[in-house]
Amino acid sequence: MDIDRVDEVRIATPADAAVVAQMLADFNREFDAEGQDAAVFAARLVGLLARSDLMTLLVGPETAPVGFALVTFRPTPYADGPLVQLEELYVRPGLRSQGAGSALIAALMVEARRRGALEVLINVDEPDVDARRFYERHGFTCLDPDSDSLMLCYLGAVGSD
Repeated sequence: MDIDRVDEVRIATPADAAVVAQMLADFNREFDAEGQDAAVFAARLVGLLARSDLMTLLVGPETAPVGFALVTFRPTPYADGPLVQLEELYVRPGLRSQGAGSALIAALMVEARRRGALEVLINVDEPDVDARRFYERHGFTCLDPDSDSLMLCYLGAVGSD
């Protein structure tokens, strides 16, 4: 199944929460990431998928999507449009390298332009060479365009104290 057209991508609705949740849980298992199971994700996604500052794109057949991109939009004082954060992008392992990820990125960029976004941000783990290569092939870089210095992402744990 070759997927390479933006029109094969659709925006998920709250009715898609269970399918998105299952793919998100599969993604976490595949990369040994800590995280909740599909039922917990589904409960959260029902409300999140109705929000205008979060968008999930699904690619593939309507009844059995093969991948998703979860995107958030946030305001910034640097532009009238939002900053776009690609939170997650996942394509089922057996269906990779067939255009699904590229279709998701293309649809994301169409929506970012439509919303007048300043830029699209993506965090990628350094050892994930395949993901880094994929994003670089689509024009993303880990270098600041103004200075060519390496861009870094810092994380801080929020304690429960």
